[in-house]
Amino acid sequence: MREDMSSGVCVSEGGVMCVGEVEGGERGGVCVAQEELIGRTREVVQGLEALRAEHHAILEGILGTLKGLGHAPDDRLAPGDRHANDKTSIIQRSLEMLELGLSEAQVMLALSGHLSAVEAEKQKLRAQVRRLCQENQWLRDELANTQHKLQRSEQSVAQLDEEKKHLEFMNQLKRYDTDLSPTDDKDSDSGRETLDDLFPDDQDEPGPGIQPPHSSAAVAAQQGGYEIPARLRTLHNLVIQYASQGRYEVAVPLCKQALEDLEKTSGHDHPDVATMLNILALVYRDQNKYKEAASLLNDALAIREKTLGRDHPAVAATLNNLAVLYGKRGKYKEAEPLCKRALEIREKVLGKEHPDVAKQLNNLALLCQNQGKYEEVEYYYCRALHIYQTRLGPDDANVAKTKNNLASCYLKQGKFKQAETLYKEILTRAHEREFGSVDDENKPIWMHAEEREELSKGKQNERCPFGEYGGWYKACKVDSPTVTTTLKNLGALYRRQGKFEAAETLEEAAMRSRKQGLDSAHKQRVAELLGDAEQQQQ
Repeated sequence: MREDMSSGVCVSEGGVMCVGEVEGGERGGVCVAQEELIGRTREVVQGLEALRAEHHAILEGILGTLKGLGHAPDDRLAPGDRHANDKTSIIQRSLEMLELGLSEAQVMLALSGHLSAVEAEKQKLRAQVRRLCQENQWLRDELANTQHKLQRSEQSVAQLDEEKKHLEFMNQLKRYDTDLSPTDDKDSDSGRETLDDLFPDDQDEPGPGIQPPHSSAAVAAQQGGYEIPARLRTLHNLVIQYASQGRYEVAVPLCKQALEDLEKTSGHDHPDVATMLNILALVYRDQNKYKEAASLLNDALAIREKTLGRDHPAVAATLNNLAVLYGKRGKYKEAEPLCKRALEIREKVLGKEHPDVAKQLNNLALLCQNQGKYEEVEYYYCRALHIYQTRLGPDDANVAKTKNNLASCYLKQGKFKQAETLYKEILTRAHEREFGSVDDENKPIWMHAEEREELSKGKQNERCPFGEYGGWYKACKVDSPTVTTTLKNLGALYRRQGKFEAAETLEEAAMRSRKQGLDSAHKQRVAELLGDAEQQQQ
């Protein structure tokens, strides 16, 4: 056997073992099956044992010969005896290598047995993994099936619940539909259809956004003489009721179902379809779904232009709604031409001095104000103010609103004196409407505020109670929020001018007026809820 040769064994998957030899730095190897390797190893063990027995026999013979000659292994020997002694050493080294080979063979057999056991265990584990995977897939299928059944059950329950609520509300509406006169029905429907006139919130200073109050003053113009048909009235009332309660998940499906039925019976290009598209668009707009609302309004506009004509007031109403939508999204440049076209239609149909034309002028002024076109804003507001004063009178609520808007435009341009004059006109007219003409004993609150400012600069710096202001601010009800806004705006203007005592007076009055209005509205709402509860119990 060669001492400069070493061997190695490696095991790969599938019970295949690779035997390699390294000789002189060169690697070679051959892969054999595990059973074949075990058989060869056993044959090698048998051969090594036979060689070991043969070597033992030769060694015993040589040792016996040396012993018969009477020499110990360490004594000085003749040359022939020395040769026998060398043979003995060689045989002993061969025996040591044989023992080492037998030991390695036994290790290989033991390793083979261990690998067989590991392979068997691995196969067992693989079988268990496959079984677990199958069970897991079965459980997943069962879970998906159960979830699907649960979802269908929940949908059925929700549908039944909504149908129940719908039927209950239909029973409540029967009395309402019976008592409602045709004129009132038309006013309510057409006023609700537009929902917006681009007026700012009366309780806040007009800002960059466009706030939509619920208005019904533009009934005839916005509806354009086209009354919502009887087959849509009940559904329309339902949609408005659900939308006002914030229950859009009910209002939207009702509109979509009505649209589908109308298109089946009347076709897509029908005024009824345009009306329902307009209603659904306004519901989407209240949900801030502006993209869907714009698509529906454009569709309604195309239908109304095709069926009613391009200069019909209903077309103006749809253009106004579309302008409101663009204004809410901050697209003032896109909204302005729509609003101008609506103004042209209403001027052509209703005349240039009609109150609805003034409303459209207010809308257009707000759009221009958000673009910084203050000269146009002044023109539109002044024209709208003239129409309101001449056609509706100085005590109409729209007069105060328009003056407030015009004053805000003056403030943005730094025309503080003109803005102050308008604010004082609003407050003075409100005072006269509540307590009569102004005199030395009956002054509006802004006069008291300026007197307090003068007193604060002198020696007498005592605060007067609100009772000495005439108490007119206590009569400001929730339906007159423009006065509260004017108080706040004039107070802010006084504060800018350094009149802090006057500003504090107006701001405190505005706070009390607003609180009183909110309390009144809260009490009214509580009374309505209690009344509804009593009716349900009866």
